Amino acid sequence: MALEYTARDKRIYLRLGDRVAHLCHEEWGEGAVVEERTSIVPGGTCLVRLLFEDGQQRTFNNDLDTEQCCYFFGLRKIAFADFEASRAPIQRRQMGRQRRRGLPAD
Repeated sequence: MALEYTARDKRIYLRLGDRVAHLCHEEWGEGAVVEERTSIVPGGTCLVRLLFEDGQQRTFNNDLDTEQCCYFFGLRKIAFADFEASRAPIQRRQMGRQRRRGLPAD
C-alpha cells in the first residue's frame, strides 16, 4: 500500500469511494467515504466523512501522521476505489462491438 503526501505534507489514509469497517463497532456496518476535506492552512486538519450502513455519517481525522487518525481509532479499509478497474468492462464491451462489426480489436 503506497501512501502519498499531498502538497500540504499530509499522509492521506482514506480516499473518496473507499469502503471501511470499524474494528470495535460492528453495529455500524460497513461505511463508505463520501467526502474528503484537507485544510490549506499549514498545520490544519485533514478530515474524512463516512456514511455507514446504520444510516449515520461520522467524521474522522484522515492524516496518518497524527495520533488522532481514523486508522488508529480502528477504521480499516475493506475495499478500494479503483476507477481503472471499473473501466475494464466498458473496454471489453467495445471490443465485442468491434468484432461484431468486423473491425479489428485494438
